[in-house]
Amino acid sequence: MQLRVTFVAAARSSSLLAERFEDDRPLDQAGWDEVLAVAHDLLPLAAAELRYCSPTPRSRATGDALGYAPLVQLALRDCDMGRWRGLTLGEAMAREPESVDAWLADPRATPHGGESLLDFITRVGGWLDTRPVGDGGRIVAVAEPAVIRAALVYALKAPPSTYWNIDVRPLSATTVTGRAGRWNLRFEGAPAQPART
Repeated sequence: MQLRVTFVAAARSSSLLAERFEDDRPLDQAGWDEVLAVAHDLLPLAAAELRYCSPTPRSRATGDALGYAPLVQLALRDCDMGRWRGLTLGEAMAREPESVDAWLADPRATPHGGESLLDFITRVGGWLDTRPVGDGGRIVAVAEPAVIRAALVYALKAPPSTYWNIDVRPLSATTVTGRAGRWNLRFEGAPAQPART
């Protein structure tokens, strides 16, 4: 039986330019408003047999607000960014420009002392490959955009550098179907999203 895994990107807790590595801030009012604006379109995913989320406060809050009552999965945590945790990309670049360049260029690099991009993609892919097949094989997982990008790179067996070319918008839904080692990306209609800078 094939699985159908739909990833829902957590609502934002800040503007895009203020996004931080391993951001553990809760949803702000704008994030809550965004969830309420698209809840009607995402609510049907609560019928999935298995419902999961990343351990971040905003992923848990997004899943709860959508009625999913998700189970936290540590394997769906964001990439371990070591000493860059809590920094924006701009802040890390200002402090360690050569290290950031090395990290962006080499998927095996860990100049921050944390997890490499390749290890992150492999971890998230391992989670995807070990999902149990439920009665109908439907799963929903609310996760950080970085986690969803990693899952897509893994599912498509794309080069790790593809990670940087995938844009996952807050509260977007992305579905992969298949089974361990053989995944397909499925495009579906996405709910309209309120503009936010």
